[in-house]
Amino acid sequence: MSTPPLPPTAPARPSKSRRWIHYLTVAAGLAAVSGVCVLLFGHPSAPAVAQAAPTAPPPVTVSPPLQKEVTEWDEYTGQFAAVDYVEIRARVPGYLTEIHFTDGQIVNKGDLLFVIDPRPYEIELQQAQAQLATAEASLDLANRQLARAASLREKDFVAQSTYDERLQTMKSATASVETAKAAIRQAQLDLEFSHVTAPVTGRISQHLVSIGNLVSGGSTGTPTLLTTIVSLDPIYLVFDMSEAQLLSYERAVASGKLKSNRDTGVPVYARLTDETQWTREGTMNFVDNQVDRSAGTIRARGIFPNPNFFLTAGQFGRVRIPGSEPYKAILVPDVAIVTDQSQKLLMTVAEDGTVVPKPVRVGPTIDGLRVIRSGLDPKDRVVIDGLVRARPGSKVTPQPGEIKAAPETAG
Repeated sequence: MSTPPLPPTAPARPSKSRRWIHYLTVAAGLAAVSGVCVLLFGHPSAPAVAQAAPTAPPPVTVSPPLQKEVTEWDEYTGQFAAVDYVEIRARVPGYLTEIHFTDGQIVNKGDLLFVIDPRPYEIELQQAQAQLATAEASLDLANRQLARAASLREKDFVAQSTYDERLQTMKSATASVETAKAAIRQAQLDLEFSHVTAPVTGRISQHLVSIGNLVSGGSTGTPTLLTTIVSLDPIYLVFDMSEAQLLSYERAVASGKLKSNRDTGVPVYARLTDETQWTREGTMNFVDNQVDRSAGTIRARGIFPNPNFFLTAGQFGRVRIPGSEPYKAILVPDVAIVTDQSQKLLMTVAEDGTVVPKPVRVGPTIDGLRVIRSGLDPKDRVVIDGLVRARPGSKVTPQPGEIKAAPETAG
């Protein structure tokens, strides 16, 4: 016996809250579709959308170039050198007995430095003095004999030959006296040389020979080097310039644009490797008389005061010398210069706001700004900021700015 089928069950009716969520979702979707349609096709009853207003030209900062009286300088690397450098060598041989200085100290001219055993030279001086006494006694006897021979010769009591012999003896005795005097001077000089003194004022090096060593001296052989002395104030700064730079200086001097570096009084400035400002002032005092054939350079030199002995011979430093007479220059910052293949350009702004590029010829950097030799008018408005927005021929909105030089250094 089969079981009768069950009656179909009615679908569950959603709750009231779920129905409201469904209605809101559908409404939102219809609203979104309606908004999109309005944006794409417009509404028949809506007014036409106004077109967007045109944008203003991009802003850039402009300024006239800075005008300032400047002097162009050429810089070189040089090395400080002592004005006086002296090698102290023994002038007489002997044993070193005394040292009268501390290694590295400042010594003055005439200070006693070394003593070589003076006793042998004191003995030589005494011997020379004794020889002088002997020679003077012989000369006195020769003069007496010559006087007697002359008196007798007048009466013809002695032969002429005898008189001539007395005269020759007197002359020989006179020469012996002079020889003895010279020997005394030599002995005195050798005795003086046994006391070695400082020939200049300066800083002394270490002693190279210790007490008790035998040193060689004199005119034969190689005298023993005892130490060295370098002067400190003033001090040289020696540098080399190329033949091309020398030629440009000579051209400028010949045309009257520059004072000759061979003249006294040309100012030069120096700084050490850890310094940024040119605070050390000196003068040019030497340019060599020929160009080095192997290097193509010529040696030049400035002299600088060194009252506190801060500068030391052998140190490296930078030196700058005038490359021009003072003149009024046009200056702009390097960031305003654009490189276009082989030429340099400055972007300027005309009265109507149009960007106008100007080819220029640049010079050296002075006080952080670049010298413009030609191509720019002092009244031009140069773009100094916003250069990426300044395209040739485009319009820009110029805003006033100012070009300032870096703080001046000495010189």
